[in-house]
Amino acid sequence: MSTAATPTEKPRAEDFLAIDRNLSDEERDIRDTVRAWVRDKVVPEVGEWFEAGAVPARELAKELGALNVLGMHLEGYGCAGASATAYGLACLELEAGDSGIRSLVSVQGSLAMFAIWKWGSEEQKQEWLPRMAAGEAIGCFGLTEPDAGSDPGSMRTRARRDGSDWILSGQKMWITNGSVSDVAVVWARTEEGVTGFVVPAGTPGFTTQDIHKKLSLRASVTSELLLDEVRLPDSARLPGVSSLKGPLSCLNEARYGIVWGAIGAARACFEAALSYAKERTQFDKPIASFQIQQLKLAQMATEVNRGTLLALHLGRLKDEGALRPEHVSMGKLANVNAALEVCRTARQVLGANGITLEYPVIRHMNNLESVVTYEGTADVHALVLGETLTGIGAFR
Repeated sequence: MSTAATPTEKPRAEDFLAIDRNLSDEERDIRDTVRAWVRDKVVPEVGEWFEAGAVPARELAKELGALNVLGMHLEGYGCAGASATAYGLACLELEAGDSGIRSLVSVQGSLAMFAIWKWGSEEQKQEWLPRMAAGEAIGCFGLTEPDAGSDPGSMRTRARRDGSDWILSGQKMWITNGSVSDVAVVWARTEEGVTGFVVPAGTPGFTTQDIHKKLSLRASVTSELLLDEVRLPDSARLPGVSSLKGPLSCLNEARYGIVWGAIGAARACFEAALSYAKERTQFDKPIASFQIQQLKLAQMATEVNRGTLLALHLGRLKDEGALRPEHVSMGKLANVNAALEVCRTARQVLGANGITLEYPVIRHMNNLESVVTYEGTADVHALVLGETLTGIGAFR
């Protein structure tokens, strides 16, 4: 005789597959807290930020620090020590507001803070991590260069020894938080291998300049870092690693957050399309009553729920210590591509209204065109999967 529970409730549009049942009370509380903050502080303002190409990064960082989401998946040094799944849920809600807000948190916690937490000295951790967790100091991550994006091993930034000091020279490009940062984690080639350095803002020879005329991630600070014979003491060097393993380990942390975040953007667009379809009247009835619109809504709901389940599965693997970089590559490839398709379909449902900033759809669409290529392009992640499946590397 079966003892299985009998379904009693009709599926709800906001949680069609009852995914909430798989979350702990603590995870739901964290998600709901971040969701409430995003809807109160971000959603009413982000259209204006996007249009102006400006964002109050310092004010937001302090509020995000008060929410305990900066470096929330790290242990100690003022960090919350939350689970990977809880961090993922926070990323989902942040990107439901805007990719730029999730990027601020992701670069702060999963790139700059994680690099110091994982590879830094105890002195570096004590100096920077508590302030960064509180949002009192902002960090950035200098890896990408004008001619070294998908191939970080070809970076040209160099660091050479000069007595007990190091001299850094080079250029970094497309750096989130760059000009508003108090500290940059900069990766450079040395005789020993690829090495990270903690570079405080204001260090002589270290300057930034913002990248303008963006049509994507406009509610985010994107900068170029210029290093002109920057002199640093050896205590600025991250002592824990001297290979590409250092920056790549950080990128894997950030990519994991994107797996969740992209579905937040997709969910926001699906919700906008569903609400609009039920309210917009054509031919004397709501457009939601037409089969072709119901097909679009069904496809969007399927992708949002499928992507959320994939993110949750990877979160559980990460919490168990079983998540591999290849898993993250599949998650980013699948979820960002799915989110892009959801946003484009939602744009069609909204018609001309879909291109205005009165609705979130075109903003999320434009943002995801950056998300699909940063932290590893879709092509690169496909090649990672291809090598794993075939045993044959296709990068060189």
